[in-house]
Amino acid sequence: MTPELLEQGAQRMQQRLAALEAARRQTASGGRSSGFSRPKAGDSLDLAHGRILYLEDVSVSFDGFKAINNLSLDIAPGELRCIIGPNGAGKTTMMDIITGKTRPDSGTVFFGSTIDLLRHTEPQIARLGIGRKFQKPTVFEQLSVFENLELALRMHKGVLSSLRFRRSAAQSERLLEVLETIGLQTSLQRQAGLLSHGQKQWLEIGMLLCQDPQLLLLDEPVAGMTDQETERTAELFLGLKGKHTLMVVEHDMAFIKAISETVTVLCEGSVLAQGPLSQVQADPRVIEVYLGR
Repeated sequence: MTPELLEQGAQRMQQRLAALEAARRQTASGGRSSGFSRPKAGDSLDLAHGRILYLEDVSVSFDGFKAINNLSLDIAPGELRCIIGPNGAGKTTMMDIITGKTRPDSGTVFFGSTIDLLRHTEPQIARLGIGRKFQKPTVFEQLSVFENLELALRMHKGVLSSLRFRRSAAQSERLLEVLETIGLQTSLQRQAGLLSHGQKQWLEIGMLLCQDPQLLLLDEPVAGMTDQETERTAELFLGLKGKHTLMVVEHDMAFIKAISETVTVLCEGSVLAQGPLSQVQADPRVIEVYLGR
């Protein structure tokens, strides 16, 4: 990599650090009562009730349109939950609510048994252990694969700590482990911008894994992938299941069939059906609003 590219990468990193520092200074209450304590990264998550994510009677409207309508949903630790439904069903809005990007008008959203996500900001929720991947990959294309992962590890330590970050032997081992998990161990020095679409998706998933999330939200992860990349992504997700909890929003039914245990069907902002894929595929309501189209 040329000095010019390294300089560009360093500038990008400094801009990102400044943006995260500004976000950190936001109120810890997210506009609600400020009496709730600030979350601390590394705190153990209370899973006494056997659920890592719990939504109850959640609703939100935009200009009179009810995007989420009394939505109730819960997910067990280590589960791989697939979410399907027609466009406009509320899938992305639900993820926005979980990650703090959108505040619901009513309802309850808990991470574990004790963490009320509605009392925390988007940056805090990320530090609590919820990682989100959007459909379009967002990697630092001028940096190498390894540098992208190292940057993700830096950011996990916090804005100020990242400025004086020195990678330990254990962290180096962790980076190599993530490289192997995402299948890019032979491309660690390759510039991220030269990767295929699928490889960029895997790299961004690896960047999330470097931050040790307990819950991963993945929005249409195989959109635009080749058949071979889609098959490799299914293997990746099945390997992550159990170590992490995954919520996967996807329209590719062959991919859903390859990875699913429980499938939740959303329609008009609420749960229409839920169960094994074979069960929801046979549901006349699902066929009418989604599968029959």
